[in-house]
Amino acid sequence: MTSLTGDQPRVRVGFIGAGNWAEYNHMPLFKARSDVELVGIATPTQKSRDRVQARFGIPFATPDYIELLEHPLDAVVISSPHGLHYEQAKASLEAGKHVLVEKPMTLYASEAWELVKLAEKLNRVLIVPTGYHYKPMVLAAKKQMEHGMVGAVEYMLCHLGSALRSLYEGTPWPYGMENIPDPKDYYSDPKVSGGGQGYSQLSHSVMLLLWLTGLRAVEVFAYMTAPNAKVEMYDAIVAKFDNGSIATISGAGTQPPNDTKHELDIRIFGDEGELRLDLYREWMEVRRNDNENFSLDVKPGDGDYTCDGPVNLFIDLIQGKTTENLSPANVAAKTIELIEAAYRSFASGKPETIEWALKLPKSCQ
Repeated sequence: MTSLTGDQPRVRVGFIGAGNWAEYNHMPLFKARSDVELVGIATPTQKSRDRVQARFGIPFATPDYIELLEHPLDAVVISSPHGLHYEQAKASLEAGKHVLVEKPMTLYASEAWELVKLAEKLNRVLIVPTGYHYKPMVLAAKKQMEHGMVGAVEYMLCHLGSALRSLYEGTPWPYGMENIPDPKDYYSDPKVSGGGQGYSQLSHSVMLLLWLTGLRAVEVFAYMTAPNAKVEMYDAIVAKFDNGSIATISGAGTQPPNDTKHELDIRIFGDEGELRLDLYREWMEVRRNDNENFSLDVKPGDGDYTCDGPVNLFIDLIQGKTTENLSPANVAAKTIELIEAAYRSFASGKPETIEWALKLPKSCQ
């Protein structure tokens, strides 16, 4: 790290990939911090390199991410196509860098867990930015779950809807982010994205569900449909978890294009009550069997998606200002276990047991 006027460290950050979200969200947030220095960008397209350098004053640019990793820097932000995350995150960790890797963390659970173990071995920060975890509604829900307000979890419902039909179809996006070019192939080509709504969006909602409950999936069955697209727009998933509970998990990427707020609805049923969390309608409450209920006073806009929390936390973790990671990589890896199994189930037409669960007693599967 370089130093500011005092002893405060200045974190040198490089970017692998100039994805839409990185340029719209991550780069401006890092740029606004006086304790961060934007060092370099690695992306294969000259037009993207020129645009990012001019907009954010990034001094070094290259088409080769390995060349970027050889440059003096402390941390790397990976916002490349999904299928490249594992290779690039692994190389970054092995080069001694702290890593923020966009969701989905990887396409395969084995890759995700390898990154988790590597980061632990090398004592590097590894974070998967999930903005919902930082919302007051969600933090309140997390606190209620930690206090055991629903009792033992028995059943869960988790739905996420988003307005991404055109991206899955490979047609122009009906709305843009500050005129940043549309990342068409990023979403519509399964060779690039790995899939549609599952990898792109359920990586948000499933990770949130697993973070709230602390559970881990053991078996998954899924249906998927892809009208007019090469990647799926709809997911209908049933999952079984390590405590014996079950869940229905759904995704729809076809909200009307003028409705850009995600439909994110989670219900958690336990033997003592139910937690209801709805980011779209903006309410959170716990209804208990003993009538000792809880209802959060929610402000308008509290359900809007923002992603400043994980970006700022990444720097704070590196500097040692906090040790609490609200976007932990181990939960992201558990998320990939479930989503990867869903894609395998759709391909096989049968329930798929997650690899780690094969070591469990049959009564737990």
